[in-house]
Amino acid sequence: MISKLNLEDILFLDIETVPETQYFSDLDTTKQELWETKSRYQRKEEFTAEAFYDRAGIWAEFGKIVCISVGYFAIQNDIRTFRVTSFFGEEPKILKDFKNLLLSHFSQTKHLLCAHNGKEFDFPYIARRMIIHNIKLPYKLNLFGKKPWEVPHLDTLELWKFGDYKNYTSLKLLTNVLGIPSPKDDIDGSEVYKVYYQENEIDRIVTYCEKDTIAVAQIFLRLRGDALLHDNEIMHV
Repeated sequence: MISKLNLEDILFLDIETVPETQYFSDLDTTKQELWETKSRYQRKEEFTAEAFYDRAGIWAEFGKIVCISVGYFAIQNDIRTFRVTSFFGEEPKILKDFKNLLLSHFSQTKHLLCAHNGKEFDFPYIARRMIIHNIKLPYKLNLFGKKPWEVPHLDTLELWKFGDYKNYTSLKLLTNVLGIPSPKDDIDGSEVYKVYYQENEIDRIVTYCEKDTIAVAQIFLRLRGDALLHDNEIMHV
């Protein structure tokens, strides 16, 4: 049961991604053709491959990570603190800094990673981008040969499904029904491309990513039946 897990053993996280280049025309001819093939099912006849390119960030083969935000609990004498920090800048540095955090503070068997839809998106995306950049996978992301119960990942979407695999519940919807402040009060995922490439406002993306990370932790607390975090318990470091 998740109520028996030690909150201090869990690293909560969220990532923000964008297409690897600003414009479809910036891709070489081969990559353009590959994108046209890869995206055909999703865009159908409604969009050309070029018009659909602003959504390329959701595929690790055509996107890149611009921010990873993490949060973790520190509990001393029943005083609870949730510390949030972010890695942003050039993608190889983001990935190496995140890996170093895992190796230095979250490398033990008891440690777990938690994200919303993390098993379908965040965790495999980070792993794929590490391999693309020739960064050796840390143990927490290397799933080769692991049995399902050995995978050190928690997913609030999966926990909310209670075995019902036909339904997707967004982070925004889940925070709403659980009475948690929405993290989508400035931008949402569909606007990250514009904010990053056209407005060059990485700080807004970092803030958004950190709010999502906090929201994941809040959902996890609600699923455990614990009290939600108050603002004075959240520390940005």
